[in-house]
Amino acid sequence: MCNCDQKIMREYEMKETKKLAVIFPGIGYTADKPLLYYARRIAAEQGYEIMTIPYSGFPKKIRGDQKRMEESFRIALDQSEQRLAEEDLCAYDDVLFIGKSIGTIAAAKIASDSPAKEKIRLILFTPLKETFAFSFGKAIAFTGTDDPWVGKEKSPVPGICEEKGIPCTIVPNANHSLESKDSFSDMKELYRVMKETDQFIREKR
Repeated sequence: MCNCDQKIMREYEMKETKKLAVIFPGIGYTADKPLLYYARRIAAEQGYEIMTIPYSGFPKKIRGDQKRMEESFRIALDQSEQRLAEEDLCAYDDVLFIGKSIGTIAAAKIASDSPAKEKIRLILFTPLKETFAFSFGKAIAFTGTDDPWVGKEKSPVPGICEEKGIPCTIVPNANHSLESKDSFSDMKELYRVMKETDQFIREKR
């Protein structure tokens, strides 16, 4: 290899990969709560810039009310789009959307419409059925067997994930926060969820 080729190779190796992780919180489940707190820490440790969407203005008593649910989705989507309008996702080499609950719907919608769609991977914590109405790229999902937002044991989420080829981790006895009545069991499950999250983040697109 000539000196010029060696120089080009060194410059290529030294080029820093631009990576962005966008946090889409849930209703009342902020970026400082366990799932999102540790997921964004893991992403940051792997060199991702972190952007958090600060949601506000949701109506009350949403669960079970389709009209309020649609209003909440629109609020989350509008605020997400406003924040992301400041960023050129195509300028990044790798983009992670990390969503929780209603945030997974906004993340899925934006990912499906983005010109950077092929670069975007999604981490879906307790996704709702509506999340899967959109066509997006590589993803991983986590859901609980006692989650009232998706029907507990009758949840459609695992089946939808299987149909779409999305790996789905099912946490036993876990509610919409992926928590149960046993704190020590929850800590073990949180560790398992974060290990799988870390592995997914490390995977190449």
